[in-house]
Amino acid sequence: MDAGGPVTAFGDALVYLNDPFNWTRTGGILDLLVQHLRISALAVLLAAVLAIPIGVLLGRSGGGAGAIVVLSNVSRAVPTLALLTVLAVTPLGFSETGTVLALAAFAVPPMVTNTFVGFREVDRDVREAARAMGMSSRQMLTRVEFPLALPLVTTGVRTAAVQVVATATLAALVGGGTLGRIINLGFGQQDHGTMLAGAVLVAALALLTELLLVVLSAAVTPGPRRWPVRRVRTERAGEPEPTSSGVPL
Repeated sequence: MDAGGPVTAFGDALVYLNDPFNWTRTGGILDLLVQHLRISALAVLLAAVLAIPIGVLLGRSGGGAGAIVVLSNVSRAVPTLALLTVLAVTPLGFSETGTVLALAAFAVPPMVTNTFVGFREVDRDVREAARAMGMSSRQMLTRVEFPLALPLVTTGVRTAAVQVVATATLAALVGGGTLGRIINLGFGQQDHGTMLAGAVLVAALALLTELLLVVLSAAVTPGPRRWPVRRVRTERAGEPEPTSSGVPL
């Protein structure tokens, strides 16, 4: 590629993204975005329905740490594209169902791991105090353990969701939709501008997903709000972190 290649690719990408026809036409960016979000949301929801109860059961029982480690390692070893390809040659064929199942399988391990760790790290003294107050096992789960484990549970969901949004682009390689189709189209036509436009859209969607889930996690987590950006900024400035009353410690 010549020296002007990257500049030309960025220019072509901007032209592609600024063309209203590319957004509104049938099978355009908006249609692919809706499909991308639908597939990702279904995959994350299915994974959460399966993974969170398993993590809760293992975390409350105190066992299964070895199984969690094995599950986490296996999930990293199995390529998502390979799983998509395998499901594509089953009776499911080139369907959204196969893509959702493959992405859900990819999202389960981080949710199980974080939920397991969150419940396992609930202080034993807190559990004993809850029992002493006459709480049933169900009350302990809903009123004590789950609120305390919620930060790690939501972290697992957020990690899985961002990974799913980014990985859903691979569905285009096995005949699926999603924003990956733009990248695949650009690759097939050797159009670097179109490829870059698709990559920018996927990256922006993943970042927006991360930001949205960080805000949602902070909103549902009990206790004072601790925004990571504010804390890092305070630490870098070398200033003491203020208390709830506004007086520095």
